[in-house]
Order: sequence, then structure tokens, then C-alpha cells
Amino acid sequence: MPEISLLAEAELRNLLQLDRDIVACIEKAFAALASKPVVMPPVLHLEIAEANGEIDVKTAYVPGLDMLAMKMSPGFFDNPKIGLPSLNGLMVVFSTRTGIVEAILLDNGYLTDLRTAAAGGVAADWLARKDATRAGIVGAGVQARLQLQALSLVRPLERAYVWARDGGKAEACAQEMTDALGIPVHRAADIGKLAAECDIVVTTTPSSRPLIAKEHLHPGLTVIAMGSDATYKNEVAPDALAAADAYFCDRLSQVRLLGELHHAIEAGTVEADAAFAELGEVIAGKKPGRTSDDHCVICDLTGTGVQDTAIAALAVARARAAGVGTRFQS
Repeated sequence: MPEISLLAEAELRNLLQLDRDIVACIEKAFAALASKPVVMPPVLHLEIAEANGEIDVKTAYVPGLDMLAMKMSPGFFDNPKIGLPSLNGLMVVFSTRTGIVEAILLDNGYLTDLRTAAAGGVAADWLARKDATRAGIVGAGVQARLQLQALSLVRPLERAYVWARDGGKAEACAQEMTDALGIPVHRAADIGKLAAECDIVVTTTPSSRPLIAKEHLHPGLTVIAMGSDATYKNEVAPDALAAADAYFCDRLSQVRLLGELHHAIEAGTVEADAAFAELGEVIAGKKPGRTSDDHCVICDLTGTGVQDTAIAALAVARARAAGVGTRFQS
């Protein structure tokens, strides 16, 4: 049998960091989803309610890539109370020619963190005003930090704000990102004040109650919602989504089932069969993106298997080039 490469989280962290190359990788994945006959099954979602947990399985075959990834991603949101991370997981990489397992990426969710942050950066690059310099982050966890870092790669940020339910965590995040990015990052007193000060707002929470309300929207604002990747999660109020001048998503069939759009349809503020542009279609030149600096734009990103395959393929390619990883025969 062929050899399998085993890559641990530490090795993957050395091989890949959030930079313009990662953003470009995920940008290509968005475009592929809109322009190639990608095979991407629906997300397999398993909830373990008594543990406040869930496990998602995502995958996609992208023509032109000689491998695909199947990602298993647990999220157990009470884990921090017992000193464990809320997210972990792994990816199994298969050859698209033979189906043989080529690599196992024990990333503990690191690659998901990277591709999710990069997706936010891609959305901001294509949909936010070109002169956007002020960013707001809702949430204060790992993804909040990465999203702010991703925004700094695509826009010349001059100031940023962070809001979280735990003010102490928001303050710590703001101070850390001030040091990391070299710009003033402040803790916001509330989401309304954060939105009013910002050109771009990114939500990064597992909230089951809307955080972005209609009254928070204003001309020129871009809201990028990252957290609603399960049916019960909801960061943008249905009437806020309906009030935006333009709405975009990563995969329309998916957000109708588990994204912010799902809640707007359920609430009756958006028709169930309403057509919207996917971000990949904008990147591929098939649909227009932002058409006015005065428009308020919402982008609904639930995470797609094509992104997981793309970043896994990049990780394996870099590992092979660097001779990194433990190789064994099954």
C-alpha cells in the first residue's frame, strides 16, 4: 500500500500562517465553486445537545485538484469551562485518482480557523468599500483575532473595535490586536456603537440570538456574518438582512438551510425562493458585487467543503516540498 503522511498541528502551523497566499487560495476556491463542476454534498451536521456540542463533516471534489479533503469538525462550546478548547478536529485527504488515503491532518481545527478567516478577508476584499479603514469584530475568541488580521491584509485599517458579552475578554482581545497590528483597537461598549463607527463589521460567535439589528445598519457598511453554520445559530436579525441593499453568500443552497438567510426565510422577511448572488459568482465575474459606496451589504458565510479541500491540498503540497510529516504504511 502507498505511504500515508501524518501531519500534526505544530507542523501545520509552521507550514501555513494567515497571509495573502492563504487568502488567495480561498479566493480561488470561491471562484471554483462558481465556475467548475464541483461536487460538494450537503453538510453532515450532528448535534449533541446535552453537551452543547456538534460535529460537522464537510468535503468537496474540485476538478483540477488531485486530492480532496474530508473534514470532521467538532464544536463543544462548554469545553472552556473545563480547560479544553471549544473546537478541534482533523482532515483526511484522499487521492482523487485512486481514492487512497494520502494524508491525515491532525490540525485540531487550525486549518478551519485559517480558511474561515481567509474567507472573511476575501468577502471584505470583494464587497467592502475600497476606502474602508475602520473594522468592528463581534466576538473575542480565536476567530475574532484572525478575522481582524485577515481584514488588515485586504484593507488599510486605521482603527478597529471589539465587542463581546464578556467585557474582560473583549478588552484583552483589543489590547492583543493593538500590539499585533500596530493600530488602535478599542473595546466597544455595545454593538450599536461598534457598528456606527465602522465600515466593516464581522460577526464571529456561535450565538443563537441575533446580534446585528436593523437599526445597526447604515450606508456604506459591510456586515460579514461568519457564525451561523448550524440551524440554531443566528447573528443577523431577519429584518436586518431584508433591509440591506445587497446580500451575498457562499453557497445559496446551504444558507437557505443553515445560514442567516435560513432565519430570514423562516421569519417571512425573505421569500424562500429568492435568488441571491454567491461570492464566488462575483469573483468569477458572473454577478455584480457592491454597486454603490452608499449601499449596506451583508455577506453570509457558512463555510464550504471546497474551502477545506483547497487549504488541505495547499498544506499537503507544502509538507511534501518541505519533507515534513511522519510517513507510514497502513
